[in-house]
Amino acid sequence: MQAAIDEAKKGRDEGGIPIGSVLVIDGKIVGRGHNRRVQKGSAILHAEMDCLENAGRLTAADYRRATLYSTLSPCDMCSGTALLYGIPRVVIGENETFQGPEAYVQSRGVELTHVHSAECRQLMVDFIAEKPELWNEDIGE
Repeated sequence: MQAAIDEAKKGRDEGGIPIGSVLVIDGKIVGRGHNRRVQKGSAILHAEMDCLENAGRLTAADYRRATLYSTLSPCDMCSGTALLYGIPRVVIGENETFQGPEAYVQSRGVELTHVHSAECRQLMVDFIAEKPELWNEDIGE
C-alpha cells in the first residue's frame, strides 16, 4: 500500500487528484500509476487505469495471480476493469470519502481487503476541501 500512497502523493504534487494504485503479481510490483486526469486532460486516467496501462499487456494467467492496490475504493469504471481482467484481489486504502461498487465486486468473487489507512483518508479529505469542483468532476457529479 505504501507504493500506492507514494503514487497518490505524486499525483497531488503534479496538481492532480491524490489517488494512487499499484498492481502486484507474485509479490512484485508490475505496474504503478496515479490519477492523471488533470495532468493529461484525460476522461479516464484514474489511478487504477493508469496503473494497468503502465503494467502493459499481461496474460489472463498473470491477472489471475494479481492484486490491485488502490488508495481509494475503485469507482465503477476501475472496478469494471478489474472484473474484466479477472483480478481476484483488491486492497483498498480507504472508502470513507468515496465508495465504489464494492458489494457488486465482491458478488463477482473478488476478495476486497480494507486497510482503513488514515493517511489515504487524509489525502482525500484535504483534497476535497481544497478543490471540491475538481473532485466532483472526477466522480461524475
